[in-house]
Amino acid sequence: MLLDFAKSGGLIPAVIQDNTTQEVLMLGFMNQEAYEKTQQEKIVTFFSRTKNRLWTKGETSGNFLHVVNMQVDCDQDTLLIKVNPVGPVCHTGARTCFEAAPDPNAEVAATKPTAAFLNYLEDIIQSRRQNPQEKSYTNSLFEKGIQKIAQKVGEEAVETVIDAVAGNKERLKEEAADLLYHLLVLLVASDMEISDVMQVLQHRHQSK
Repeated sequence: MLLDFAKSGGLIPAVIQDNTTQEVLMLGFMNQEAYEKTQQEKIVTFFSRTKNRLWTKGETSGNFLHVVNMQVDCDQDTLLIKVNPVGPVCHTGARTCFEAAPDPNAEVAATKPTAAFLNYLEDIIQSRRQNPQEKSYTNSLFEKGIQKIAQKVGEEAVETVIDAVAGNKERLKEEAADLLYHLLVLLVASDMEISDVMQVLQHRHQSK
């Protein structure tokens, strides 16, 4: 991975993105040493321009940024780092540096999930298929074969329809979640990805 540190006086911006939610969490800067340390330890380390030294995010708070992957932009002077964060990222206590600090008197609100979680879940299912784990429900499905997996998708679809017609919203959420999960397993078992389905949807949308 080649980076042009000289272009910006020895420092390059590093955009930090949550690997699960795809939210942009913060922006920091790295010199060559910080970049190499991050690569080696798989924990994000920046170069602090105010302290004039290397600074590992979380060294004081414990809110580390665990690296999932690193990408270089087309000009080789900016990094995109996808991470699994531990705790809030912003020094204000907010989840990201691009939202307001939480109200200490307000109830803690859960992070609203996004569709990107499906990609994260798909990665886990792919991993279970490639590296089976004992007592894993996902692996038990793969062991039963594609016909049983397809049958399970059908069962969950019927249950989802029943709760939708009955107006049982809480159960509908549960059954819809089961349906999506088993559909992902079926796609993986069929050597397909959710992106293949999204491509069809996108093509249909563009054709209208």
